[in-house]
Amino acid sequence: MISIVIAEDQTMMRQALTSLLDLEQDLTVVAGVGRGDEVGGAVREHTPDVVLLDIEMPGKSGLDAIADVRRMSPGTAIIVVTTFGRAGYLRRAMDAGARGFLVKDDPVEQLADAIRRVVAGETVVDQLLAAQALSAGENPLSEREADVLAASDGGIPIAEIAQQLHLATATVRNYLSAGIGKLAARNRSEALDVARRNGWV
Repeated sequence: MISIVIAEDQTMMRQALTSLLDLEQDLTVVAGVGRGDEVGGAVREHTPDVVLLDIEMPGKSGLDAIADVRRMSPGTAIIVVTTFGRAGYLRRAMDAGARGFLVKDDPVEQLADAIRRVVAGETVVDQLLAAQALSAGENPLSEREADVLAASDGGIPIAEIAQQLHLATATVRNYLSAGIGKLAARNRSEALDVARRNGWV
């Protein structure tokens, strides 16, 4: 029996996935959590064969939670299941150690098959998204540039970003300027939009 933890912040979606996967004779959902910062605890408690991770969750993103799963249970396979089918998210998830990446539009039978395949040691990625990732190219932003751009959401003053990220204000300005230039944007708001569309932040 393949044991599964589901991390999905929408209660209805989490319950629906649980019900559908439990209909499969060889699959069982042992826990469901609605926050990214609850994933590590659930994995520590259940040591599941597979974790299904959404990307955008309160507390911690699914991409950041991948590291928690890898630390708590290195043998647990991770599949990202998200609405946000962005090439940058796919690259970041696979680089962090995910073994699968699917979008929620896919039929549940495909998800059940993907679970079995990753447990068998395969990597399973939505084909359309894989093609997009190849054509999109590498993320041009450094990790710090991406952090600073993300922190600038909503026009937060540079001094606040600096305090939040423990950086000097001049350093924040430099990172913002570099990020804006690399993305050929007119300002930080536009740069953040471009980065988000591509899944780079």
